[in-house]
Amino acid sequence: MVTRTPKKTQKNQDNSKLPKPPIKLGFHFSPRRALIWLFILLLFIPFLANLFFGADNNVVPITNLLGEIQEEKVREVIIEGNEVQVEYEDGTQRISRMEDDQDFISLLSQSEINPTDVEVTVRDLSATAMIWDLVVNFVPLILMVIFFLFLFRQAKGSQGDMLGFGKSKAKFFIKGKQDIKFDDVGGMQEAKQELHEIVDFLTHPDKYLKLGARTPKGALLVGPSGTGKTLLARAVAGEAEVPFLSIAGSEFMEMLVGVGAARARDLFETAKKMAPAIIFIDEIDAIGRMRGHGGGVGGHDEREQTLNQILVEMDGFAPSDSVVVLAATNRGDMLDPALTRPGRFDRRVTVSLPDIEERKGILKIHSSNKPVSEEVEWEKIARRTVGFSGADLENMLNEAAILVAREDRQAIEPRDLEEAALKVKMGPSKKRLQNEYERRMTAYHETGHAIIAHLLPNADAVHRISIVSRGQALGFTLTPPITDKYQTTRSELIAQMAVLLGGRTAEEYFFNELTGGAANDIERVTRIARAMVLDYGMSNLGPLNFGPQYETGDYGRAMYEPHKISEEMQGKVDAELQRLVKEASKVAKDIIVKNAKRIDKVVERLLEVETLEADEFAKVVGVPKAKLPLNNDKLTS
Repeated sequence: MVTRTPKKTQKNQDNSKLPKPPIKLGFHFSPRRALIWLFILLLFIPFLANLFFGADNNVVPITNLLGEIQEEKVREVIIEGNEVQVEYEDGTQRISRMEDDQDFISLLSQSEINPTDVEVTVRDLSATAMIWDLVVNFVPLILMVIFFLFLFRQAKGSQGDMLGFGKSKAKFFIKGKQDIKFDDVGGMQEAKQELHEIVDFLTHPDKYLKLGARTPKGALLVGPSGTGKTLLARAVAGEAEVPFLSIAGSEFMEMLVGVGAARARDLFETAKKMAPAIIFIDEIDAIGRMRGHGGGVGGHDEREQTLNQILVEMDGFAPSDSVVVLAATNRGDMLDPALTRPGRFDRRVTVSLPDIEERKGILKIHSSNKPVSEEVEWEKIARRTVGFSGADLENMLNEAAILVAREDRQAIEPRDLEEAALKVKMGPSKKRLQNEYERRMTAYHETGHAIIAHLLPNADAVHRISIVSRGQALGFTLTPPITDKYQTTRSELIAQMAVLLGGRTAEEYFFNELTGGAANDIERVTRIARAMVLDYGMSNLGPLNFGPQYETGDYGRAMYEPHKISEEMQGKVDAELQRLVKEASKVAKDIIVKNAKRIDKVVERLLEVETLEADEFAKVVGVPKAKLPLNNDKLTS
């Protein structure tokens, strides 16, 4: 792919000459940090005091002091408890210490010193000593209590009080504050219609109650990731203008046993007080999986208790309680049958990938706040993005806007959307250092895919062929379907396998060599052939399913070990797999051999420009895309 380096504008050059703003150093006072440092300082005060004041040269032994008094070097002695403050004739001051039960006057008498030879002053320290004892004994205790209270308060703010584990962690959205409406959700017309009746019930309940209709207990949104299940639930709350409580399935679970059930009770009690209201449980498969397969120990017991509580709460609504439960999951097959039965989740709304019209609507919604060039054709973009979810389309537009901003342009162009679509599905482009032999082999490999897709009528048309590396691939050939497909024929599956084997066949024909680059192609071919034999009945073995056959239990779910086919039949299955792959490989080889000159022309052009779009590829090949003849006589059904 030819990349374009953005030119530096005058604005960028001028900005580079501007002085850099000074770096501001800010110090923010934190009470929590200050308290922790104060506590640490108090712990080290005795050590620091002993370190700096333990060896004091100003202390004179009591025996030396008595000798100095006899030599008349001491002017005054002040007694404060067991501490003796000494002031000498030359004005210096030192201290000495006595034992607790000693009396200084008695020491003077025992040393045959006249007490009148020195001025002795005794100070009363009973009140001071009492205060000091209180400080020493109680202040550290008070500081410890304050410190632990502070820690408990912090724990309460982040994880909840020890007595508040059972409180629901649902996020509450106030009535009338939901900005999302059905018009803000692109596509999903069938799902909107299903949910519109729930909105109408919450808005006008009397219309249904007088006819004997009960409150829909819940609606289960099932579909692949990124299709907009959570957005659709928020749109229901926005249309109904009722309180909306949102919680993830994993937020029910905690380390303590019984917390999940308590949170489920609190959630439903809160919703009943605010009725009419909507409870939305995202990823409900975290707690709603089928019971009896968790081993019956540990967290599985806790999960089952939480599920049992939710089942009781949903089935215990009074008819007048206008509370609707919405839940979303992409693993609907794993949910417990007791949870999905009517009376709990009355409606199962399938949210599938958007079709072409829905993709156009989603693109227009997400591009409304972005400058888009008039050259962009949303019809073409919608056809290009078959298989994209709503999240993929939003991400594609966002990546296109980022690319435009990076190159300092003003509007999103078609090439930006094409690059963004490739980036979303395959990753950013890379410049790998390959020698000429490897580049040429990659070009033949990708051209082998493309030429077979172009010449087989049952294969999808080539959209782009490139030898620019993306992700783990050294090159790629895009053959997206022109329209949305909901079923696949045997001829189309054989054509898909032939296209996948085209790269390996081209390597073998033109280089008499094979590479590891076809590993993913071989894996996909094997998967298609296995599905044709085991699941679809598209082999000579007839319409039989050779996959695992499970015995089912009371709820229609697999409960016992699957039946396995015999070794003799397994050998026939393996032979059919080889036959189908050889059939597809023969189709690919015939096309490669007959169109070798066309392949050489495409490779030379591909080595020159690195990327070929559909129109240029067809022009180089020299023939139009092969199409199936339309025989109206056979279209009887």
